[in-house]
Amino acid sequence: MPAVLEVSNLCRTYVTKAGSTQALRGVSFAVEQGEFVAIMGPSGSGKSTLMNILGCLDKPTSGSYIFEGVDTEAYDDNELADLRATRIGFVFQSFNLLPRATILRNVMLPLVYTRCPRAEREARARAALRSVGLEDRFYLHKSNEISGGQMQRVAIARALVNNPALILADEPTGNLDTATGEMVLQTFARLREAGRTIVLITHEAEVAAHADRTLFIRDGLL
Repeated sequence: MPAVLEVSNLCRTYVTKAGSTQALRGVSFAVEQGEFVAIMGPSGSGKSTLMNILGCLDKPTSGSYIFEGVDTEAYDDNELADLRATRIGFVFQSFNLLPRATILRNVMLPLVYTRCPRAEREARARAALRSVGLEDRFYLHKSNEISGGQMQRVAIARALVNNPALILADEPTGNLDTATGEMVLQTFARLREAGRTIVLITHEAEVAAHADRTLFIRDGLL
């Protein structure tokens, strides 16, 4: 079975009027199915650029990104959009939930753009919410009526609802206090035990310690 993702000699250079900046300089690694990998580095290290490439939100200047055995260079923009929608689940620091929509509606949202019938969308959303430990009594609450830790668990459930090959989490505890952040990290640990593949971006050693292994990036080098 191929790795979920494999990057080889990945480089990313940004060119502006002020000159060029090499954000990534020959990064290579692989993530196997069921691994929980943390990518750790200080601000400006290149970790956000790397996450954008792993999430197919950006393309490398050179090098290759193989996702589920296929070189992403082979995909056009529409195919990359479909890949993001169906095979990659995103979890962000700022949650990115719709404040006036219910918890259930927020988690169902990625399925609205598929041919999944409404009854199945709701059933899958409920299953995803249960998998992150959120109780049924919250499902009809608006997302702005629950705590930050609960909002992040809703965001994780939304990332899971399409059964993606990869969950990408960008500083998922950044807006949470220590105790609440620990609860969210325990949620990721349970997902890893269930066989999910997770790549988590962080600048905190305490967060990275929850992963199976940690990759350190600095000045665009791994």
